[in-house]
Amino acid sequence: MTNPNRPRTWWPALVLLLCFSPLLHAAGSSALYPVASLVAGILNQPLFPESAVYTTNDDIVIRGSDGINLEANVFIPTSGESSYPAIVFINSWALNEYEYLAAAGRLAEQGYIVLSYSSRGWGNSGGLVDTAGPKDMDDFSRVLDWLLANTATDPERIGAAGISYGAGISLLAAAHDDRVRAVAAMSGWGSLVEALYAGQTPRLVWGELLTLSGELLGRPDPAISALWSNVRNHRNVEQTIAWASIRSPLNYVDQLNANGTAVYQANNWGDNLFQPNSPLELHHRLNGPKHIDLQAGTHAGTEIIGMLGDGNTRIWNNVQRWFDSHLKGVPSAIDDQLPVQMKVQFTDRYEGFTAFPVPEARPRRWYLHPRSLFTPGSLRESPWQSWQARSIGISSWADTLAGTGIPLASQVFTQLKVPVTAPIPLLGQNRSIWFQTGRLDETLAIRGIPRVTLQITPADRHAQLVAYLYDMDWAGTGKLITHAPVTLPEATAGETVAVTVDLVATAYDVPAGNRLVLVVDTRDILYEYPEGGTTRVDFEFSNGQLSTLEVPAL
Repeated sequence: MTNPNRPRTWWPALVLLLCFSPLLHAAGSSALYPVASLVAGILNQPLFPESAVYTTNDDIVIRGSDGINLEANVFIPTSGESSYPAIVFINSWALNEYEYLAAAGRLAEQGYIVLSYSSRGWGNSGGLVDTAGPKDMDDFSRVLDWLLANTATDPERIGAAGISYGAGISLLAAAHDDRVRAVAAMSGWGSLVEALYAGQTPRLVWGELLTLSGELLGRPDPAISALWSNVRNHRNVEQTIAWASIRSPLNYVDQLNANGTAVYQANNWGDNLFQPNSPLELHHRLNGPKHIDLQAGTHAGTEIIGMLGDGNTRIWNNVQRWFDSHLKGVPSAIDDQLPVQMKVQFTDRYEGFTAFPVPEARPRRWYLHPRSLFTPGSLRESPWQSWQARSIGISSWADTLAGTGIPLASQVFTQLKVPVTAPIPLLGQNRSIWFQTGRLDETLAIRGIPRVTLQITPADRHAQLVAYLYDMDWAGTGKLITHAPVTLPEATAGETVAVTVDLVATAYDVPAGNRLVLVVDTRDILYEYPEGGTTRVDFEFSNGQLSTLEVPAL
């Protein structure tokens, strides 16, 4: 359990200080400033930008809903207007009020009051981490109260923004407080339930990373580690789902719509913490002004790269354009973009669409045909027909060469157009099964969420499957397109069930001459495997038990 009164862990900050001290001293107003500012902020040694067009104040303490102190800073333009639009930044997980200093300076130069605060349990703010819960919502409203009472903020022109944790709080706060007119949510979530437990599969790597960083750099509520332990062990899951549900913006769509909140989202195809499916569902269900940018990269990767530079990136430019449009009423370039913008993987090309699901995309359906002794399974447009049913089993005793790559790192490499690959013919038939199309006659432009339905029979009381979609070239090398896991923690041994898996949304072009390949195995390093040891899963093929792959394609 975490002691809320323990001294803040000092050694991570000391390591950063020793490594980056020369950088901090050399930064000044140079091109190194954004990097130095972020590092210094983590150390609670802020480097504020300086400008004649705004002032800064780092001595702000706001009283939270239950009497705790919330540490904050504010940038105020000096142009002498009677009122200004305002933006509130909320910190990412494990960071603090100094995360956005460079971005705040740029926005203040454009005439915005910008306040950043450390949410409870982070930085020098009091209390325990509430993980975007009710206390965080009350705190946010107290921050707005302070902003309106102490600055020339126009109450009709307030926005909220953040990355990751800050994105989720921004969306939820806008649903709870109708004073928020516009939101910019970068690498946020729609459903926290899905982020933790989609497909009844615990997100092992990210869950452990978040709980560890919370212990090192924050003061987490002890309930957080207990709830995560429940998820990992498939125990009292209903309790965790209830906890996560009240922290899921998808459950507050009606409030966002009633408030008329203008919602900008940016998410990354390779974000295996907040995978893009639930943000896309949120976008779909919103009926007010909305926009979503989707591109390659890991969680918060593209946003942080923008922060470390001069801010001249698509996402950060669109954040300012969104606020210009909806807080200032100034036409901007984002008004000319279609509301769904997808960057096609391993290209420099964005494609715009009017909605999601993409109206122009039509479902392409393939039926899974079983492998033979000498040929792999196939994907065909007609169902498998045979007078005799077939059953093909795979073992879960070990992982295969199919996978999502190196956690975090491989998804960063996709931003550099380096794909995750697998040698499809060498995967091994005892631990995996795969199905492939013939060589494609034309490019297959996937835009959306592929879906797999499998007829399986678990041999034990638990089972896990991981489905991977690959683009395979003539040599048998597969480039990973997308994937998703599914777990049956309480299966009935020997009972055949139909399992449907929605893969992670993507935009990907499979070139003519290549093959589309569906691989299924039982393990991936990203995900927790259920207790109970090695087991076997049989894939069933018969006239009445059809397994399918559906892909939305232009």
